[in-house]
Amino acid sequence: MKSGAGWLASATQSEVDEFLGGLSDNALLSLPWMFEFWALPHQLPPEGAWKTWVIMGGRGAGKTRAGAEWVRAQVEGALPGDAGEARRVALVGETVDQVREVMIFGESGILACSPPDRRPEWQAGRKQLVWPNGAVAQVFSAHDPDSLRGPQFDAAWVDELAKWKKGQETWDQLQFALRLGDNPRQVVTTTPQNVGVLKAVLKNPSTVKTHAPTAANRAYLAASFLEEVEARYAGTAQGQQELEGVLLEAVEGAMWTGAQLDGLRVAEVPHLSRIVVAVDPPVTGHKGSDECGIVVVGAFTEGPPQDWRVVVLEDCSVTGASPDVWARAAIAAMDRHKADRLVAEVNQGGDLVERMIRQIDPLVAYRGVRASRGKMVRAEPVAALYEQGRVAHVPGLRKLEEQMCQMTQGGYMGKGSPDRVDALVWGVTDLVVEPSEKYRRPQMRTL
Repeated sequence: MKSGAGWLASATQSEVDEFLGGLSDNALLSLPWMFEFWALPHQLPPEGAWKTWVIMGGRGAGKTRAGAEWVRAQVEGALPGDAGEARRVALVGETVDQVREVMIFGESGILACSPPDRRPEWQAGRKQLVWPNGAVAQVFSAHDPDSLRGPQFDAAWVDELAKWKKGQETWDQLQFALRLGDNPRQVVTTTPQNVGVLKAVLKNPSTVKTHAPTAANRAYLAASFLEEVEARYAGTAQGQQELEGVLLEAVEGAMWTGAQLDGLRVAEVPHLSRIVVAVDPPVTGHKGSDECGIVVVGAFTEGPPQDWRVVVLEDCSVTGASPDVWARAAIAAMDRHKADRLVAEVNQGGDLVERMIRQIDPLVAYRGVRASRGKMVRAEPVAALYEQGRVAHVPGLRKLEEQMCQMTQGGYMGKGSPDRVDALVWGVTDLVVEPSEKYRRPQMRTL
């Protein structure tokens, strides 16, 4: 029999017809309950020895169904009365009501996933599920960590760990309770949030992780839902967390934060006085070299400096590109935005940078800039403009914003070099920072 994650969902119609035509009546009746045929890759447990499996994904990515099916796989035997690997299971959610309504009675919960001859009985008074083979799952609330003192289990399902207000205390008590059987294990289903307990679990050597965005489960979601949330949240920090299922770790002392940048986003570009394309060229031009930061920035600079506003229009950085490739990308950005000037850092390339640019467009308005101060010092006045709410971003600048959120006074905390941020800083400096300093500088009077 064919198998594999989501095989039926991805097969062609002729393959499905051939497969179904070869099944007996009993096999056809049992197929809806055989999750391995319908599951997406992130919904199936990884192979190997592990203590904790974290299923991390966006809203609607199928995490609850995966958790419910894993519990089924642990407690069910070959026949309805046969024992499974686990006999005592802990179901832990933020509240008892959420465990009952989502993990047990929900549309993707345990009862909905269980075939009639193996469906457990809900005993409301005792807050537990009892299977025909005698396996029992008890319900616990993360608001009451001490309720996990005393009971013991050989399996556990933890839902939305990142939301728990008493997350660390509840998690610790559950670890003491997982002490039955030869290999007690647990599954965690959660949308990620930057909380200590989740980060600690993910760093544990005995933890494995699967991940998927909301869109991975689009076949089971309303099309209008996906269209609405993607239109509203795509390209934002909240979208990365809630739709992409990405854990956004706030860096201590960061010069920018995701929440701050989300609050500075604009859907329509206002009138701009000038536009520049800023370039931070890599030292070399091959697959292993740093990115070439290319960022398009516009500004409204009419009236006094306190009225000036900046909009970041595009991040068109390129990776592993030769000088000819990044130079053409920069000129193309100028053409798209009808930019007034191209600004490029020349510390590494010197005159070569201008020569590369002018080989493509000899008449381009060009200015070479040389860094005499460190990256963080150069970025400070630009970060101050963001704090004042005077810089806005168009949607779709995720990679640039990820680098920005890794910039601290003590240095860049990300991998490689922050070339996108460097280009941004050069662009904003050329448009606003330096002109405003000249505007405020006292003029020499002659007698």
